[in-house]
Amino acid sequence: MFRWVIQKPIEFDSLNKIELEARVKQLENLKESNDMSDFLLEIGLEEIPARMIAGAEAELGKRVHDLLTRERLLVEGAKLTTYSTPRRLAVLVEGVLASQADIEEKLTGPSWMVAFADGTPTLVAEAFAKKAGVTVAQLEKVTTAKGEYAGATVKRTGRTAEEILVAELPKEVMAIYWAKNMYWRAGKPERFVRPVRWVVALLDAAIVPLEIAGIKAGNTSRGHRILRGEAPVKIGEASAYREILRNAHVVADVAERRHKLRQALDKATRVVPGARWREDEGLVETVTHLSEWPTAILGDFEAEYLGLPEEVLVTVMRDHQKYFAIESVDGKLGPHFLAVLNTETDEESAAIIRHGNARVLRARFKDAQFFWDTDQKKLLVDRVESLKQVTFQKELGSYYWKTERNLAVAKALTTAVEKAGMPFDKAALLKAVELAKTDLTTELVKEFTELQGVIGGLYARAQGLGETVATAIYEQYTPASIEDAIPSTVEGQLLGIADRIQTIVAMFSIGMAPTGSKDPFALRRAANSIVKILAESALPFTIADLLDWAAASQNQRKDLEVFFSERVEYYLKDVRGIAYDVVNAVKASGLRGVRDAIAWAEALNEARNSQDFISVSAAFKRMKNIVRQAQTQGVKIDATQSFTEVLVEGEGVRLWGITQLVFAQSKSLIEQKKFKESLQIISTLRPWIDSFFDKPIVVMHEDPALRAARLGLVNEVLTSFSTIADFSEIVPG
Repeated sequence: MFRWVIQKPIEFDSLNKIELEARVKQLENLKESNDMSDFLLEIGLEEIPARMIAGAEAELGKRVHDLLTRERLLVEGAKLTTYSTPRRLAVLVEGVLASQADIEEKLTGPSWMVAFADGTPTLVAEAFAKKAGVTVAQLEKVTTAKGEYAGATVKRTGRTAEEILVAELPKEVMAIYWAKNMYWRAGKPERFVRPVRWVVALLDAAIVPLEIAGIKAGNTSRGHRILRGEAPVKIGEASAYREILRNAHVVADVAERRHKLRQALDKATRVVPGARWREDEGLVETVTHLSEWPTAILGDFEAEYLGLPEEVLVTVMRDHQKYFAIESVDGKLGPHFLAVLNTETDEESAAIIRHGNARVLRARFKDAQFFWDTDQKKLLVDRVESLKQVTFQKELGSYYWKTERNLAVAKALTTAVEKAGMPFDKAALLKAVELAKTDLTTELVKEFTELQGVIGGLYARAQGLGETVATAIYEQYTPASIEDAIPSTVEGQLLGIADRIQTIVAMFSIGMAPTGSKDPFALRRAANSIVKILAESALPFTIADLLDWAAASQNQRKDLEVFFSERVEYYLKDVRGIAYDVVNAVKASGLRGVRDAIAWAEALNEARNSQDFISVSAAFKRMKNIVRQAQTQGVKIDATQSFTEVLVEGEGVRLWGITQLVFAQSKSLIEQKKFKESLQIISTLRPWIDSFFDKPIVVMHEDPALRAARLGLVNEVLTSFSTIADFSEIVPG
């Protein structure tokens, strides 16, 4: 068993005492006999962009794990821990064998008759023996179902861990994916996120003489650039890596560094009575990956800036300066900030840094205040015409065109909502759609693009357009991710859907559909948001309705349905946690309303382990295989239902009659959204299906008419119920 840990060591709390003692004893015995070592790899780099570090750390760990597993170098109970800072990626593996075990391999070569014509070895036998590394006399006859072949038993001596690591590990490291790479050695082919400056590779205390990007591995690392300087830090033993770096003012473990950062923020905040720092997980992660030895200082700004919206103040602090906001216990923003330092300072130095940070922040706030005041001189309603000058997409048109198309979709949505009797403010919705993109022409959004939509909502509120309009505009881009909440109002939900579906259909119309990992217009994210809103709101329409209202052409329709089907599948699996086979069963029946698909999948998930349902699912799988086999063999299947006239055996006639009755009842229950009851009805088919297959009835009968009739029966039952769900996909839990 292999234990792989990212960022923090394995916790053994779940193991009982006997298991833990046995595992520790095993590792100790192996180490004492010099059969096992700890392996450390550290790649020292110039500062890596913070957003790329976590993914690269995880990939390095996986690549090292896969290499050692593939080469049979891991002992039972091995443990792998990864580390990272802005200047390094590292992995420590406890439990690496000194060498591979020798193996014996049996090779099969050419036909025996070809290798030994009349008992005499031919050139073919000699070539096979040479390739296998044995003599012709050592070749042996191997008998298989396909005939007799020449074979050889080959013993392969295991390679040492050092030999394998030297040969293979550099290739794995240089294959790590980076969003952006660079060349840094003239005339050399390697590319990496940043130049490699040092490499540490150790098996216990012994240096592994590998080379990465022209840098030979050693046992010297680097400590904190300021607190330690560039003096080498010797890693005497692989297992001591974490402690040695900590003594050099580097917290290599990400979880430990995150904890140190939070402690520093807490300590600095306690200076302000009754205050707390505003929790921001994303900023915590960013700053954690920007530092090796994080500390925090508290700064202040003039209370007059609190007149600006909190969204503006927090965005300036978080996105532009990487500062944390300070708030009171009731959540009200205070005139303070927390700056994170990647060093330690005395009071005199801290005062200078605090003053400098406050000065930069003050300048940012002044700019924001100026833009806010300037923008208020022109109402949002007067900015609509200016959208003609803002390009949405060069092949489609401007944001004015986009707004007109959004309005057309929104009007279709309102008709459906009105028919359903849902309460909402139609006039407010249409006004929100008309003004939703106007903040793109404001100075504040030009400066702080991440506040698009939010600024429009704030301006709508400040200009007296009403809370319904303001909230809809403010929330138009939510949910930004699958974890976010959907818009809080029906108007916001409709605006968000109209905007996204129009964008998706328009982009598909000009050939801009996502391909592979490429999705420059974030259409998958937009579709995920639509699915989430439909799933978690009471809106009364389906994705098929949306495609109609967004004027999707018939040529695009199939591609769009497949695209949204994948997004619904993603939502069911990754958000609702529905098993893959149940999702496949639901998906095979066609695109339904998202909430219906969820309810149907959850009902299937619950029913899948009942014995009756397991038996019925197995029978449908058998039917599917029979039909597939017949189609492969080109056998005729009666698709006209005239097969009932040919069937003479009672089981076939009874099965046909009962399936028609059950199908009609289950279909009716599904239309009433009584999904559990529908599955209960379907489960009653078990005795009839069992009776049909338990009797000595051969579906693929030699009589063509009878064979076609029985195949017609099986195919009709299968086809009918596949419009409900593909039950053959269900795997018993």
